[in-house]
Amino acid sequence: MPTNFLIFIVDQLNAGHLGCYGSPLGATPRIDALAGAGWRATDCHVATPICMPNRASLLTGRMPSAHGVRHNGIALSLAARTCVDLFRAAGYRTALLGKSHLQNMTAKPPLPAVQPASGQADAERAYPGHYQQECAQTWSREPDFQVHAPYYGFDHVELVIGHGDTAQGHYRRWLQQAHPDLAARCGPEHALPAPDYELTRTGQAWRTRLPEQCHPTAWTADRTIQQLQQAAQAGQPFFTYCSFADPHHPYTPPGRFWDRYQPQDMELPATFHSEASAPHLQWLRAQRDQGQAVKNTMACYAATERETREALALGHGSLAFIDQQVGRVLDALDALDLTRDTVVIFTSDHGEFAGDHQLLFKGSLHYPSLTRTPVIWRDGAGGSQACEDGSLLSTIDIAPTLLERAGLQAYCGMQGKSFLASLGGKPDRPRESLLIEEEGQRVYFGLDRPVRMRTLLTARHRLSIFDGASWGELYDRLDDPGQSRNLWDDPGSRALRDGLMAQLAYEMLAATDSSPAPTAIA
Repeated sequence: MPTNFLIFIVDQLNAGHLGCYGSPLGATPRIDALAGAGWRATDCHVATPICMPNRASLLTGRMPSAHGVRHNGIALSLAARTCVDLFRAAGYRTALLGKSHLQNMTAKPPLPAVQPASGQADAERAYPGHYQQECAQTWSREPDFQVHAPYYGFDHVELVIGHGDTAQGHYRRWLQQAHPDLAARCGPEHALPAPDYELTRTGQAWRTRLPEQCHPTAWTADRTIQQLQQAAQAGQPFFTYCSFADPHHPYTPPGRFWDRYQPQDMELPATFHSEASAPHLQWLRAQRDQGQAVKNTMACYAATERETREALALGHGSLAFIDQQVGRVLDALDALDLTRDTVVIFTSDHGEFAGDHQLLFKGSLHYPSLTRTPVIWRDGAGGSQACEDGSLLSTIDIAPTLLERAGLQAYCGMQGKSFLASLGGKPDRPRESLLIEEEGQRVYFGLDRPVRMRTLLTARHRLSIFDGASWGELYDRLDDPGQSRNLWDDPGSRALRDGLMAQLAYEMLAATDSSPAPTAIA
């Protein structure tokens, strides 16, 4: 019988908050048990630390510069092939439950710095199709709207659009129909009384009135369990993508999970009190100290100690709730007698600073708190050994590994490298280095243009360069794991910097797209 695949993905998770990655807080017993029965990568990093492009990279096995989703606000082309398309073609039931974010979630215009000139056309025409299928406005404007399937390879799609208890899509429709009284009392203006948190003042947290069973996280698990039950009844192999929209801010953990952890009990990251050795970090801290930090958007800012402790407490509460729901899905897999025939993967779309270097949320600083993602792989058939692996891996390596495990051939242009051999305990390091791309819409750090940067990671070093900046970053990942000592201007590191710059050039060359394939010699 073909192997089933169940993928758990969460939104914006600092890997170090999982018990199996070192957290002492006990928020994730079910995820930790999954890791204890399988294989765990300790040095996997994003193709880019931005939600839309890295989610597209996960499903295509391609870098953002290849699949075209350079930053948030650019939909993945409906012409793009994903690994899900290949599973579907091979006869798998394909389902996406929860957050997708392969298309725009809002109709807000882009930031001024990246808007084209008036009347200016793009170099490429959009592939025909509906590119506002995840836009909240589409769902509110068309009460009967449904996703046009297959959607990037998924035959069945039920969406959570956005974050917190105000999430839209199929989830909001269900809440309005099943619990109209609750649906009318979501959002910060209807929040339950809570301690006087700094994050509630900036709109980055509120105590939801939703009971646990009505929260988007529980709904996503419910819909996943329903899909597993239907697949079992049909006797058809499945590729099920269970995508939680949390623990991304704004934090709205329900019920007892709101105050499961107290801010005063949270331990600050080791780098919280380190000096700012890079210009962008200095700029962010200066903005805070001058009272100019922007704290009400999705972007990062330099936080106070109190804000950081609040974010840690509420983020861990959200994570503990996710862990409970992951456990429910795994219990359903057991009850349906599907565990032995199913590969289960747990990962995230990117990390979160969570106080690292005094930062909150996410932004264009490639510290490992943001770029490192958990990857846990449990093979019910025993194809993965219970171990951890320190090989350097990229998000784009997940898709080719899934395909190889299923016996399916990767397509032309897939840039990731399968790590399937490592899952069997064989010494296999598919990468000596990897590339992280980033292009954003925001102008900050004192730069005169939107952030564009490239990072090279090796087993020993991290090198980052910025478009329009005379400075860069260079860290020794072994001697300085917190990346607090920037060696970019260190005279003794000049030769090292030059060598890594050359290596970065080769990584960028390797990321050049090889699709479409030629159809003739000329």
